[in-house]
Amino acid sequence: MKVLITGGAGYIGSHTNMLLCEKGIETVIIDDLSDGHAESVICGRLVRGDFGDRELLDKLMKEEKFDAVVHFAAFASVPDSVKRPSRYYRNNVTNMQTLLDACVDNGIKYFVFSSSAATFGAPQYTPMDEGHPQEPINPYGMTKLIGEKLLADYEKAYGIRYCAFRYFCAAGDSKNSIIGEAHNPETHLIPVMIKAAISGKPFSVFGTDYDTRDGSCIRDFIHVLDLAEAHFLGLKYIMENDTSDAFNLGSNTGFTVLEMIKALEKVTGKTVPYVLADRREGDPQSLVASNDKARSILGWDPVHSGIEEILLDAWNWENNRRY
Repeated sequence: MKVLITGGAGYIGSHTNMLLCEKGIETVIIDDLSDGHAESVICGRLVRGDFGDRELLDKLMKEEKFDAVVHFAAFASVPDSVKRPSRYYRNNVTNMQTLLDACVDNGIKYFVFSSSAATFGAPQYTPMDEGHPQEPINPYGMTKLIGEKLLADYEKAYGIRYCAFRYFCAAGDSKNSIIGEAHNPETHLIPVMIKAAISGKPFSVFGTDYDTRDGSCIRDFIHVLDLAEAHFLGLKYIMENDTSDAFNLGSNTGFTVLEMIKALEKVTGKTVPYVLADRREGDPQSLVASNDKARSILGWDPVHSGIEEILLDAWNWENNRRY
């Protein structure tokens, strides 16, 4: 089998690429390296380019004869999407449509989509299952929801079979610290906390007046290795059953930001300095997902997603990172 991975030099994409290679799947990665890192592509062939470049896509697809596409390439910052929505609609929607059109015209039937919990918006209940209403409250979430709608319409019209994954906070890093989370600027909680612990410079906890256990918002953390496994299982499922589906990838529980700070201090023995700040626009109070459907249908088991294992792997990566 041969798979095209868009955004495969990014955080989740590079871990999924590593896993697919371990499974004996041949991979080609297209990434413009605006957010990704060439060093994180430890197997497969890296093609530097824009996944919205139709000419490049047609050339690759004709040469490589892919069986499937796994699509990670997207802008993914909620605050940035609020400030610069045009950037998100152009990249996450327009370019995705270009990618889907190229798949249709080049006979690629199977498509795995990295969607987001942001498609749900403010939770009406938790843990959120796949039947939860999708009412995004920021442009990023809306672009991901439009991506899901595109896939559903392309299935009806063109026979595309897809698997859409709505996950929450990807976390952790490879066990050998060869690849890991490296954004610039970094906005994700765990690496920001770790940098604060290492440097002694405090980071901001946004929002202390939420209706939660301690006033800080709640998030659901899943190890990136478990997310990679889910993408492999999803691809296998849609190909073997010639079907489409969507799954939430969560832990059925969650931690507040202040609880995460205490957990990191426990794991590392380091103080994590922080300051309290106002809420950020577009941030939901609580995001916690049910994983019952993914467990039942895909046989997905998030074995690495204990919070102490996540934090330890992230700590080891940050202290041994190569790029």
